[in-house]
Amino acid sequence: MNAAVAASPVFDVTPDNFEADVLQGSLKTPVLVDFWATWCGPCKSLGPLLEKLTTEYNGAFRLAKVDVDKNQELAGMFGIRSIPTVMLVKDGQIVDGFAGALPEGPLREFLSRHVQPVDRDVDEAPEDIAPESPEQAIHRLQQELATDPSRPELKLDLAVALAQAGHASAAEIELNALPANLATDSRVVRLRSQLDLVRSLEGQPSLKILQQRVHANPQDWEAHDLLGVRLLLGNDPTAGLEHWLLLLEKARDWNEGQAKKRLLAAFNTLDDAELVGRYRRRMASLLF
Repeated sequence: MNAAVAASPVFDVTPDNFEADVLQGSLKTPVLVDFWATWCGPCKSLGPLLEKLTTEYNGAFRLAKVDVDKNQELAGMFGIRSIPTVMLVKDGQIVDGFAGALPEGPLREFLSRHVQPVDRDVDEAPEDIAPESPEQAIHRLQQELATDPSRPELKLDLAVALAQAGHASAAEIELNALPANLATDSRVVRLRSQLDLVRSLEGQPSLKILQQRVHANPQDWEAHDLLGVRLLLGNDPTAGLEHWLLLLEKARDWNEGQAKKRLLAAFNTLDDAELVGRYRRRMASLLF
């Protein structure tokens, strides 16, 4: 693959580089494929807007330009019947798309279902800055929504932060208030699965207290179980899964097989396929 082309956020696509730069490239970064032609009026308004948003999103996705007159084979492969047509390729698969020249508002809404802008300042921040806590995220997002209540992606971010902070009912209210086009967003689906885990922590001890209980009594199975939930929801899923594997190994029948139930529920909430696959195999090795 040409390094210069690979580094460019906007690039032209031909049959020669389609496999490497679009399909393989989408395994690392989503690729928005714009089918256009020089004679197409609407393409002339959509193209610059797509390039503007590609720059604004700071590498969250790349823009692949396909001139249908020069690349009829690619247009036929995608079944293009009108232009402009835009398709989003992620993990080697077409996940969404639209035909016609969308205005900027609907186009931003389309992108928000799949990618979020990369904040360059955050990426370049010093490593010793502490990560934002769920409560801090809630406060920040509430302030941003007060300034700009029309952005649905902020409402979804707020629901995620509320769930991470243990506020299941508030998170569910935010989810139910999301527009219909976000109902199938992967984060929404995962978050609804997480809410049952969040509810199991209502009125339960803090992370620190649970850690103290486990340290004082390694056979405090309830503490192991609840600690697993807190770690899973607190951005340390590997540590959470380890507690349930230990519980499965040492006290498989505790609380009617709670460890196995927790592991299966956790697998439904995680989007790390490699992590899920690894722990499914470890769970199976203990069960069979």
